[in-house]
Amino acid sequence: MSRDLAIDLGTANTLVYARGEGIVLNEPSVIALNTRSGEVLAIGRDAWKMIGRTPSHIIAVRPLRQGAITDFEVTERMIRLVLHRAGVSRFNRPRVVICVPSAITAVEQRAVREAARRAGAAEAHLLEQPMAGAIGAGLPIDQPIGNMVVDIGGGTTETALISLGGVVALEAVRVGSFDLDASIQNYVRRTHGIAVGEQTAEQIKVAIGSAWPEDDEWGAEVRGRDLMSGLPRTVTLTSTEVRDAIDEPVSAMVDSVVSCLGSAPPELAQDLIVRGINLVGGGGLLRGMAARVANEAKVEVRLVGQPLEAVVLGAGQCIEAFDEVREMFMTGRSRR
Repeated sequence: MSRDLAIDLGTANTLVYARGEGIVLNEPSVIALNTRSGEVLAIGRDAWKMIGRTPSHIIAVRPLRQGAITDFEVTERMIRLVLHRAGVSRFNRPRVVICVPSAITAVEQRAVREAARRAGAAEAHLLEQPMAGAIGAGLPIDQPIGNMVVDIGGGTTETALISLGGVVALEAVRVGSFDLDASIQNYVRRTHGIAVGEQTAEQIKVAIGSAWPEDDEWGAEVRGRDLMSGLPRTVTLTSTEVRDAIDEPVSAMVDSVVSCLGSAPPELAQDLIVRGINLVGGGGLLRGMAARVANEAKVEVRLVGQPLEAVVLGAGQCIEAFDEVREMFMTGRSRR
């Protein structure tokens, strides 16, 4: 018998929740291909390790950028492999709920649905990530109460004000954690004259990155290729430098939250003073992000438990009662 599956098809990571089992897969959204033969060499964590370390005929790519499919064929192959790892076969075609950014267009929505169907899903429904994140955070979205969720993913930042099971106000920008990594790469190249890779930039962000000044400031050694000589070189970065380097994308994220607050009805805005704002997504783990948003929004901001899994857990709660909440999955039809 087929299993209902919930998939958080993120720019950075792909998570799969199986009905009655919980999360059965959590892998980076990366696929490694041999461009000569078209063969898929690796997917997920194994492919992630290959980024920046492969010969010219092997590429390790992220088929989703800024929450949108940039390569339909590669995305379809990745979804097929993800479903296979989750136990799906040609004789076992599940109903699938896919969490997508609210910022994607109708054309991009159709692309996601079609990729899932061609990859082996019997049915493919879409659920917006802020709504799934609110459910996963345990917020009372069915009540006439203002619940605000900020989902900071790899490619998008989405802020949604939810009440009575619907989105009252929404602000989405195509800026996410990967933009922080790119800003660090550009800063190190421009200021110190060395080139570092995507993985190194991410490691710097995790180690000493912050969105708000802290009592303790750190430094980290960064190894890269000198742009003048071409030789390996080591420089030391401080947490203050990194905070300044990522200030532009962080400001864009925070501004989107403030903009969403500005479009909230007065009664629901009043609720937020008491209930605060909830952060989900991997970007919320950046040190000081909650404090930065709280300073700008003038309300309490909290990072929910399991922020990386909140979206897929919310979608998982929906598929546990699939038939009862089926209308929630008709995202494109209800909002457009």
